[in-house]
Amino acid sequence: MLIPVILSGGAGTRLWPVSREGHPKPFIRLADGETLLHKTYRRAAFVLDAVEGSPREILTVTNREYYFLSKDEFAHAGLEGRYRSAYLLEPVGRNTAAAVALAAHSVLERHGPRALLLILPADHLIRDTTAFGHAVEQALVLARQQRLVTFGVVPDRPETGYGYIEAGEPLGPGRTVVRFVEKPPLERAEAYLAAGNFYWNAGMFCFEAGFLLEEMQRHAPEVAEAAARCWERTRGRASPESAMIELDAERFADLPDISLDYALMERSDAVAVVPAEFDWSDIGSWCALSELVEPDEAGNRARGEALFLDSRDTYVHSEDRFVAALGVEGLMIVDTPDALLVAHRDKAQDVKQVVARLKERDHEAYKFHRTVVRPWGSYTVLEEGPGFKIKRIEVKPGASLSLQMHHHRSEHWIVVRGMAKIVNGERECYVRPNESTYIPAGHKHRLENPGVLDLVMIEVQCGEYLGEDDIVRFQDHYGRV
Repeated sequence: MLIPVILSGGAGTRLWPVSREGHPKPFIRLADGETLLHKTYRRAAFVLDAVEGSPREILTVTNREYYFLSKDEFAHAGLEGRYRSAYLLEPVGRNTAAAVALAAHSVLERHGPRALLLILPADHLIRDTTAFGHAVEQALVLARQQRLVTFGVVPDRPETGYGYIEAGEPLGPGRTVVRFVEKPPLERAEAYLAAGNFYWNAGMFCFEAGFLLEEMQRHAPEVAEAAARCWERTRGRASPESAMIELDAERFADLPDISLDYALMERSDAVAVVPAEFDWSDIGSWCALSELVEPDEAGNRARGEALFLDSRDTYVHSEDRFVAALGVEGLMIVDTPDALLVAHRDKAQDVKQVVARLKERDHEAYKFHRTVVRPWGSYTVLEEGPGFKIKRIEVKPGASLSLQMHHHRSEHWIVVRGMAKIVNGERECYVRPNESTYIPAGHKHRLENPGVLDLVMIEVQCGEYLGEDDIVRFQDHYGRV
């Protein structure tokens, strides 16, 4: 039996300002309206449909903060009711070795040691699903022979932004692995392309749950033992059959922050590679993302409305604002409501340095967009100044905010669409469009959408402190108390 395991973690700092810590790369919406996570779910479902006897289950390992976003993407992919979605929730990021080891423990306990795991990062783009399915079939053959299987994408250019796998002797439908190579300089990448036995390391894997844990105990005992302790503590608080399991925070913190490649794949002698002919990109920079857009005759590309005059090889990403590029060459211009990136294409890999600097300054732009997604919907900060903040709040049908209270601010709520059910102190009322209510500081209150349409309202906050941490929650449907 086969269980696809989707790893949905990293912040994607090289795709700032669209990717933020609170809304990372897997949730970036591409030009076709789908996110990378959405596409990964659909790809996992395609594989499951082709493997007889497998439970129709997809396991996602992600951060606690991304749980509801991930559930929404699973639903948007049209998979609810057809497949079981299960989640392992990490309290903090600990790289891929920890995530894979704990996924293996979860699958082994429910399906046994011979159950096969197909590890799929959530931020990759693969268009040729048929070729992907064929590569998975080959990987399953080797994984059933107790091999740790990785996927090597056949390179079509000397790419310096990817790691490489050097393949050795033929091994069934795949080949043995001689070594893994970090991102090489151009001359070495050209030599690898000419050699014919080097592949791009796609960061996808396939193996038996039990064999993975045995090999990890042999070659990375510090990871294996910490993962075993974490799982033992976790399963004492939650049933392995639960659809959502929060990993024990104390034991999870003991896990080394190391990738599966470094911890195991580079050390084991049981590794095999399946050469894969499908198109593949990890969308690791704005250069990679821009290549998804057709260029004009001067090599300019745009996502959104843009005008290019006397410009070449320039990319504009702006969904809300018209951008004119005049007399420029080789630029990336990425516009969001609260942040603007202007960079040379040659500096695409260095965007992460901007994020690092913002993080040092504790600037909110590294973490959140002006529009922040919540389990119940979203809010957008429209304007703020000393003593006031104005938000647009959208609540999904049937959803509600927590029963809460603020110490330092009062709130005025004006409904502009839909209907709001409001708890305000001891009083409960319904507020319709063009009606409002006032929430004094210190009052318990709750906002709910009892209708079938989205509820949209404007919130005006007034007070001496307007930070998002001035919330005391008494009751919450989403486990945030």
